[in-house]
Amino acid sequence: MKALITGGTGFIGHALTQHLTRQGHAVTVLSRNPDKVAAICGPGVSALGNLEQLKTEDAYQVIINLAGEPIFDARWTDARKKLLRDSRINLTEQLVDAIGRMAIKPDLLISGSAVGYYGDQGDTVLTEQSAPHPDFSHQLCADWEQAARKAGQFGVRVCLIRTGLVIAEDGGLLKRMLLPFRLGLGGRLGSGRQWMSWIHREDWIAIVQAMINNASMQGAYNATAPNPVTNREFTQTLAYCLNRPALLPVPDWLLKTMLGEMSELVLGSQRVMPERLLAQDFEFQYPDLVSAVKHALLKA
Repeated sequence: MKALITGGTGFIGHALTQHLTRQGHAVTVLSRNPDKVAAICGPGVSALGNLEQLKTEDAYQVIINLAGEPIFDARWTDARKKLLRDSRINLTEQLVDAIGRMAIKPDLLISGSAVGYYGDQGDTVLTEQSAPHPDFSHQLCADWEQAARKAGQFGVRVCLIRTGLVIAEDGGLLKRMLLPFRLGLGGRLGSGRQWMSWIHREDWIAIVQAMINNASMQGAYNATAPNPVTNREFTQTLAYCLNRPALLPVPDWLLKTMLGEMSELVLGSQRVMPERLLAQDFEFQYPDLVSAVKHALLKA
């Protein structure tokens, strides 16, 4: 199989790229820094610097679209919001246009999204059928998904992967939290009652593999473990796994002052269930947070 991955050098993308190459697939990564692709993803991975380098005769069975500026790396100014949207939606629109020009269309487009699609919904249990609460995160994800769905007009099967907080040793939320928690300076954020829907990166990769293997899968899927936890439970679990206390909560007023509108990422609540995956008997290797964190800490 030949696969094209956008965002293939990122925290999730590079692990997926390495997984697919180990399976014997030919992988090409679209990156703004194509010279760094081999160093990050492995010597057998090809690189493209932009979509204009795609030729009409190029043929990929699968395209996996993960590109996007990190959502938590800078305060949400108007300029930052525009960058977050352009890096996801504009690129996805360009990618779908490129698919339209291909002489041989891909069988499958897997396109990124996030549980932010649902917005802040408190204790409500959310499935793929749940109505969203409108806010910036929802609109960002909804527009991203809508741009990807347009590939369907070319006969391409489209899967949308609504990703929760990804647990792994070398990036994401866990890497941000490890130092303060190892120093005994960790604690809940705000009230700690907000729900956190998470997934181990190996399970996320297994979901992508299932989408590739199972031609009946299409539409939106929640890529989250079947056991979401509150922020209080999450911080207590991390402290337990590190054998450290978690006694220093960060008040919500301080988070709102420091982060502005972006504070909704840590104070907002999405209690998400992977209903469609469970209905298809997908088996999670790390269904509970303790096993997921302990496995990640073994490699950290």
